[in-house]
Amino acid sequence: MMTIVARELQMGLTSQGLPRRLFDVRDYYAMARAGILRHDEKLELIEGTIIRKHAAPPAPRLFNVDEYYAMAQAGILGEDDRVELIEGEIVVMSPASSPHAGCINALTRILVQAAGDLAIVSVQQPLRLSELSEPEPDVAVLRWRDDYYRERHPGPADALLVIEVARSSLRADRNVKLPLYARHSVAEAWIVDLEAGRIEVYRSPGPDGYGESSTHSGDDRLTVPGLDVEIVARRIVSGG
Repeated sequence: MMTIVARELQMGLTSQGLPRRLFDVRDYYAMARAGILRHDEKLELIEGTIIRKHAAPPAPRLFNVDEYYAMAQAGILGEDDRVELIEGEIVVMSPASSPHAGCINALTRILVQAAGDLAIVSVQQPLRLSELSEPEPDVAVLRWRDDYYRERHPGPADALLVIEVARSSLRADRNVKLPLYARHSVAEAWIVDLEAGRIEVYRSPGPDGYGESSTHSGDDRLTVPGLDVEIVARRIVSGG
């Protein structure tokens, strides 16, 4: 009987059920030439996934942030790759529908106007949580830095708020990204549920998730951490 892990490998899914970025033979050997994969590692390429040979059950070879960026430098990951690093696995990001993109545009306009010199609004840029995770939240409100984070990517302590806009990605945002942000002590996270027309707000992070949550819609007002502004929920969800 095929194990759950084996089935996920065959379907090109990560252990969290997210779509994995698959590699071909050229990528595989390019990683070896670039020193990303060591000669003493017992690995094999199976259906686009690099796995640890003879592991039972089959286990994918995980990557850290240095290896992730080395892939970009070696041309294995290109500018057209919409990917992020989640718990050591390179995950393909969902295509942005027009409602998804429009919501991000609305959030960006509102938050940039409010931020001034109080904070930096980051749109779909890396947030380095650990050596194995560097997601790219749809929008993040970051503590002010004069260098605009040119010297390093922001980390969990730099994030006042992260926002994920969800349509097709709702399950992954709730079940994978939200617990990930909580485990790394990101102070506050929002999920904009476009289908339901509401915003989920999460606070009090901990190793088992966020301790506080609330749901907002219509004329409910949301306070943005670090900024002297309240946003009416429907302005975010529908632009109204």
